[in-house]
Amino acid sequence: MLARPSPDDFANRLRDAIVSGHFMPNERLIEQDLVKFLGANRANVRIALGKLEHEGLVVIEPNRGARVRLVTDQEAVEIMQARGALEGLVARQAAERATDADKERLKALTTQMQTASQEGDLLAFSAINGRYHAEIHRISGNLTATRLLANLKSQIVRFQYRTIMLAGRARRSLQEHIDITDAITKGDADGAERAMQHHLDEIAVSLTTAITSERA
Repeated sequence: MLARPSPDDFANRLRDAIVSGHFMPNERLIEQDLVKFLGANRANVRIALGKLEHEGLVVIEPNRGARVRLVTDQEAVEIMQARGALEGLVARQAAERATDADKERLKALTTQMQTASQEGDLLAFSAINGRYHAEIHRISGNLTATRLLANLKSQIVRFQYRTIMLAGRARRSLQEHIDITDAITKGDADGAERAMQHHLDEIAVSLTTAITSERA
């Protein structure tokens, strides 16, 4: 017998729909439509909306209902800067805790990123990049930081391709990841933290550049 979906299951499905672009920024989230979309009752839809409001993905307005939160360009840069501090922490902890097997997985992912970069496959590069950071989060064992990072990342997913498309950014990003991997595999906690923070700082700078270019 299959277990019934929980309120968290409905929240996860709605989150995925928002992050994937099924629901767009500022789009109204009508309860009755969500009942059909999620196959949930109104109570579970409201629980899901409340959870995503807490995560910063949804705005619930009195007498107007819910909508997908629009993250401004300035907020996106600030979120990237905040991610830098947290990502630096988990990189430090990963360097302190990585096993030989962990180090080999990071090296393999770095090699895959290098191949994607050489082939000019930016979509593959971005996908491997996501797996790479998830692996560092896992190695660190810091569940609180990992949860906070997931929330921050989900808020700016629509900005993720703006930076990698800039001329030369993929090449620089690859070197930044190589530096992070080198520090973690050497057990250099200070170096891993610095390398990761530098990586996120560079993304924030690139995002600002992309935003400025789009406005010109």
